[in-house]
Formats: sequence, C-alpha cells, structure tokens
Amino acid sequence: MYYSPKDIRIENMPKPKIGADEILVEMRACGLCGSDLMEWYLKNRIPIVLGHEPAGVVAKTGEHVKSFEIGDRVFVHHHVACLKCHFCVHEDYTMCEEFGHTHIQPGGFSEYFRVPAPNLEIDTLKIPDVLSLEEATLIEPVACCIKAQRKCNVQTGDTVAIIGAGPSGIIHLMLSRCFGAEQVIITDLINYRLEAAKDFGADSTVNPQEENLIAKMKEVTDGRGVDLVIVTVPNVKAFADGIKVCRRGGTVCLFAPVQPKEHAEIGLHRLFFSEIKIVPSYSASHVETRMALKMLSSKRIRARELITHVFPLSRITDAFKTAIESKECLKVVVVNE
Repeated sequence: MYYSPKDIRIENMPKPKIGADEILVEMRACGLCGSDLMEWYLKNRIPIVLGHEPAGVVAKTGEHVKSFEIGDRVFVHHHVACLKCHFCVHEDYTMCEEFGHTHIQPGGFSEYFRVPAPNLEIDTLKIPDVLSLEEATLIEPVACCIKAQRKCNVQTGDTVAIIGAGPSGIIHLMLSRCFGAEQVIITDLINYRLEAAKDFGADSTVNPQEENLIAKMKEVTDGRGVDLVIVTVPNVKAFADGIKVCRRGGTVCLFAPVQPKEHAEIGLHRLFFSEIKIVPSYSASHVETRMALKMLSSKRIRARELITHVFPLSRITDAFKTAIESKECLKVVVVNE
C-alpha cells in the first residue's frame, strides 16, 4: 500500500472476490514504472496499491469464463477502452472515458488481483512459453512505446534522438531500430545508462553535463537536426531541448508528463515556419499490447537484459528506493515468491 515514496507498507486484506465473468490472478511479477515514482502524480489517490505492469497465473475463474483456465500464464492490461464511443471509433482508445475507470483490483503489487470483465475480454493475453513472467512485465511499457512511435510515423533512414536513457528510453532505442531508424542518439545525465544504451545499439550518446547537446546533435546530422525527438524525461527543460535539436519539418514526441502547473514557452513564429510537429503519447491500448507481446516473444526487444533488479514483494520498499536513488539501475521488477 503506497502512502508516499518513503512510506510503502505491507498490509493484509481479503483476497478479492470475483464475479461470473471475471478471473482472479496470482501475481508472479510486476514491473515498477516511472509513473510509480512521481509523488505529485499519485498524491490525490493515496493510499493506493500500485502496479500496472503485471504478469501472473490464473488462480480462479468465474462460472461464465470460457477462454481462460486455472494455471494459464497471463498479462493483464489495467486500462481498457469501451470500443464504442466517439473516441474509440476514431481509434483514440486512451482518450475513452471508460479507459481511466477500468482497473485491476487492488493493483499489481499484491499477491492476488481481480480482473474485471472488460479487462478480461479486451486485453488479457496468454503468455507463450518462450517468454518468462518477468519478461512479460515489459508488455505494457513496450506497448506504450510502440504507440508513440506509430503516432510519430518513424521512417526508414530516420535519425532519432531519445532524451532519457531509462527503461522507456532504451525500449524506444530498440523499437527505433525495429522500425528502420538509421541513426539513434540517446542522452542522459547518468553515464551508467549511457553505457547501457551503447550496449543496446545506440550510435551516439550525450551527457549534457559534459558536452553541448545542441552542438552534438547538429554535428551528427550535418547541421540539419534530427527527424524525431522522443522526450522520455518528465522535465520542461528536456522538452525545450527537444524542440531545439529537432529539424525543420521534424517531430517532437512528448512521452512523459510534467506537473500540471509547469509550462513550456514555444515561439509560435518559429513553430509555424519550421513546421515542427509536437506529438504527445499517453499510455497504450489493446492494439499495441498485442504488438508488444509479439515483439517480446520474438526477442526483438531484449527484455531480459533490460531488467537489472528483481525484488520480492516483501522488499518492495527496497525496490522503490533502488529505482529512485540508484545510479546503476534500469528496469526494476517485483516478484511474488
């Protein structure tokens, strides 16, 4: 139960009861997301059981459930759209009113969670044997990255700059390669992450504290600027830097939220004449989770290498502490032993 980043408690509660069209899942692994570390993002919902990257085993099925059986290994998406409203008809599934109201109960960081009927029907996926349950926790974050890159229409031969070499940044790096990017540059303030980015295939890395970011980007693109900038850091300056290094006619993807009262100034004169496109991308839908599962199963996304730390549920406080404070950390996963 999350009360604050430094106040996370192990609490006992009854095992969730399920309805006729629902299932109960025993959590085996659940990833820790960057949004789980944003105190401002969570403070109006505390106390809350977090965890929205879960993989587990079906422990019980409702009497009407036919597609799943006890023992099936599954990934469950915590949000699903209605597939019927105006937003869904326009394939803006994450804008659907129903999307934000569908939740697993109580959350992924628990021994058991209930899967409501809509989540079960629309976005609960069986995990193939080639994928471990720990690797399957990457389905949701990979899906979010797929959605962003599809919205940004990555082209073969593009130069892509990724601001932030955390788990999302590394996933974007791998996806950019899959989608045909010719050159991928990644930036971060932590050199451990930059070294990891090189291992995952980055052509160039930049630590803005050690060299001029804008000059470096111009240098590797013959002064043109990059075709696509993906900002994975929840920081206004990072977004402003993304605008500066983007080429005329290029795209800046806003992939991480900033606090509600933070604003970035954009010169409309330059925006108009440069035709830079700003593309936000929030969450993912049932469309991208299926793509993510296929890419992870084919090992095109190197999930196992991205997971640097695994903690038992009983040590979840240490998991949060590591994700927040460690300078030598990528993806943190919590397991239910």
